[in-house]
Amino acid sequence: MNTMMDILGGFSSALTPLNLLYCTIGVTLGTIIGLLPGLGSSTGVALLLPLTLGLSPLTAMILLAGIYYGAQYGGTISSVLVATPGEASSVATVFDGYKMARAGRGGAALAIAAIASFLAGTISIIFLMVLLVPLAEVALKFGPPETFALMLFGIISVVGLSGANVAKGFAMAAAGLVISTVGIDAMTGTARFTFGIAPLLDGIDFLYVVIGLFAINEVLKAVGTGQPEPIRARFRDMVLTREDLRRSWMPILRGGLIGFFMGLMPGSGATLSSFFAYDVERRMAAKRGLKLGTGQIEGVAGPEAANNSSVNGSFIPTLALGIPGSATTAILLGGFLLFGIQPGPLLIKEQPNLVWGLIASFYVGNVLLLILNLPLAPLFASLLRFRYCFLYPGILVVSVLGAYSLQAELFGVWVVILSAALGLGLTSFGYPAAPFILALVLGNPLEKSLVQSSAMGEGSLSVLVTRPIALTLLLFTLVSLIAPPLLARRGRARRLAQAAQADAH
Repeated sequence: MNTMMDILGGFSSALTPLNLLYCTIGVTLGTIIGLLPGLGSSTGVALLLPLTLGLSPLTAMILLAGIYYGAQYGGTISSVLVATPGEASSVATVFDGYKMARAGRGGAALAIAAIASFLAGTISIIFLMVLLVPLAEVALKFGPPETFALMLFGIISVVGLSGANVAKGFAMAAAGLVISTVGIDAMTGTARFTFGIAPLLDGIDFLYVVIGLFAINEVLKAVGTGQPEPIRARFRDMVLTREDLRRSWMPILRGGLIGFFMGLMPGSGATLSSFFAYDVERRMAAKRGLKLGTGQIEGVAGPEAANNSSVNGSFIPTLALGIPGSATTAILLGGFLLFGIQPGPLLIKEQPNLVWGLIASFYVGNVLLLILNLPLAPLFASLLRFRYCFLYPGILVVSVLGAYSLQAELFGVWVVILSAALGLGLTSFGYPAAPFILALVLGNPLEKSLVQSSAMGEGSLSVLVTRPIALTLLLFTLVSLIAPPLLARRGRARRLAQAAQADAH
């Protein structure tokens, strides 16, 4: 009963005119920030954090949190329309969302993304309110060994996105891990694989690679095929049909649950959960004879539900334990400290109005995002009506400017060009991008958690098999390695047997 009263009090605080105004500003700014390549939620929150010091703590956190989950949808817009993810968590949306847009269904892709984000956000907020304290204790059990095992499981699972040629998927994942080691070793402070090039000391930002591998690569492929006219997006093609909704509701539910529970594990974040959700939908679609990556609506609904709900899930370790669940919540944690607030087990008891007011604002923000973005889906999709001779140069300019804006130097632009050239060659020979991108994003935290696990075991990695959660995740990883080839072999044997039986008859 006390918790229910606190929740109602939180909604009354979140719905005051001032907080409602700042929530609206936050989600609007977040959408714009996510739309622009090179920014992203963590950059946006970091830039605007100093401007919130004159506000009350609750109002400031509502504004910054609105930027956080608004940026998730903004990244979806650029992913669907121009194959340029503004956030790593939006990469999985490109695979089917961009194909839907090229088929004249960009509006439908954006509409289902908005609906999936809203519904998954609603599901995760209910879980967040009910399970905030109990799930914080679960998150506390995740140390470096569990984090390493989880990330390894994620990378190995996503290798399944490579289709029939798993070896190419492993090769791309290995390449992503190798490239992630470029720069300063966080544990020893020594430079690795920089070859005397100063910009490489900061490593290779995944956004450089993503912009080249997706946006510019798509432009080059389209120009190479000589498409003279843009695909016309008719309004009736943008409206969701009953069939679209029927095919989407289960991916939304699955993605929402995956995103929430992975979001509360420190270090996993929205990126891993969106790839997990996409892989799950790929396997489910295969059972129905569908192939994701060809413009299927499930490939948009599942990842979008996952990345939105993981945002809410990541606030559980942040609020209840003082442990950031993602890069953006780490910056938000710094915001709490600037206001003299110490997140942790006592925060909920000492400042329930702040905690529950912030959580209630998540739901308010999701409603605002739905109201803002759902009617605008046809407007965004109308960008595809421009002739390609005007659209493609615009995409190239935005991509180059986004790369340059990350560190304000031409090095990033050269990395983008090199990534586009390599991507064009690799994808032409059937090498998948998904394992490469995920391994590149998770490479640094994977290495860090491995070194920390070794330190916990005093130089031994036996700690990975003596802790139950880590051991369970490693066993899942092993199963995901062994099961697909065994099942494929079994399927081939069954088909050969059926063919032999048919010939005998």
